[in-house]
Amino acid sequence: MARPVCPRKISHSPPATYFKPAGIPLRDLGEISLAADELEALRLADCEGLYHTEAAKRMGISRQTFDRILRRARVKTARALVRGCALRILVP
Repeated sequence: MARPVCPRKISHSPPATYFKPAGIPLRDLGEISLAADELEALRLADCEGLYHTEAAKRMGISRQTFDRILRRARVKTARALVRGCALRILVP
């Protein structure tokens, strides 16, 4: 049985839950989902410029877990941009 997910502190709520290429209807696009903790990791590391240790403390997780979450978020964001997919943010 898998280990339960550790609760993560998320202090930001996005103003929008979808981002998509302009001029293409959402129904015609593939969709990539970005979890709330992945968005928070992107925000802390890339927008606020925090070191991973400090960002992990703010989220209440280990640095290694923060690194895995951030890596997943960056891969998903890059795939959405390169493939022209819609990016859906899953809010809790």
